[in-house]
Amino acid sequence: MKSAAFAYHAPAAVGEAAALLAAHGERARVLAGGQSLVPLMHRRIERPEHLVDLNRVAGLDRLEAGPEGLRIGATARQRQVESDPAVAARWPLLAEAIAEVAHPAIRNRGTVVGSLCNADPSAELPSAALALEGTIVAAGADGEREIPLADFFTGPGETALSRSELALELRLPAPPPRTGSAWLELARRGGDLPVAGVAAVVSLDADGRCERVRLVCANAAPVPLDCRFQAEALLGAAVDEEGAAAVGAAVAAAAGPVDDYQGSAVERRRVLAVLVRRALLLAAERAGGRS
Repeated sequence: MKSAAFAYHAPAAVGEAAALLAAHGERARVLAGGQSLVPLMHRRIERPEHLVDLNRVAGLDRLEAGPEGLRIGATARQRQVESDPAVAARWPLLAEAIAEVAHPAIRNRGTVVGSLCNADPSAELPSAALALEGTIVAAGADGEREIPLADFFTGPGETALSRSELALELRLPAPPPRTGSAWLELARRGGDLPVAGVAAVVSLDADGRCERVRLVCANAAPVPLDCRFQAEALLGAAVDEEGAAAVGAAVAAAAGPVDDYQGSAVERRRVLAVLVRRALLLAAERAGGRS
C-alpha cells in the first residue's frame, strides 16, 4: 500500500515552517527523519494532506555540547548523536540508549527529536531523555517556548505540542560531578522495541553516598514512567544490592504494563524489578569511577 496524496512543503526557515503548520493545523504533519511517520503513511494510518519537511531549514541539524549542556536539533540523526565523542563522554546514557534503537539503517535517518515527538512509551529515547532531565524547545506562530520532558509526554503517541507547533531541539543539562548512568533493556530480538527498559542516573557525594538519582522506565505505563519517588529512597546512603533491589520491587509494584505480543504484564513487572536493580548498581559504580 502507498500513502494517500499530499502536498509537499520544504520550508527554508523556522518561521516559514511554523506558518505552514498554523495554516494547515490538523491536516499537516512534520517530517524530520520519517522513520515512524512514513511507514504509517504507507499503511494509511496517517493521512496528512500536507507534509512539512524540516530538512532544508538551516541549523536544525545542530549537535552542540558546551559547558551548560547539550543541544540536539530537530534533524540531527540518531547515528550522529550516538557516535559523537562529547555525547559518549558526558551523556553516555543517551549514546547507550540510541545504540539499542532498531538497526543502523534506521538510526542513520531517524532523529532523536523525532523519536521524542513520536512519544512511544516503549521506545528507548523518551525514557533516556527524561532521565537526563531534557527540555524540548518548540516554535509556533506565537514564538518559542520550552517544555520540560516531564510535561511533554501526555499519552501514547501524544505530546504537549499543538498541531501548529514544531519541536526545534532537545536540550540536556550538563551532568553534575561524580555522576554515572546506565541504560538496560530486554528485547525479544536485537532491534525490537524493548519488553522493558530502564534509564538510571546516579550522583554520589564525596563519601560515596547517593545525593541525586533519576530513574525512568520504558514500556511500563502509557508514558515513560518517572520513578523518581521510588528511587529517592536511596538518597543519603550507599547504593548497594539491598537498596537497589528494594527500589526495583517498588517500581514493579507501581508500574502499569500491559499484556501484548511481547509479553504479559506479570512478566514485565519481573523484568522491571531486575533491570532497575542492575541499572542502579551499574550507574552508581560508574559514578564512583568504575565501569
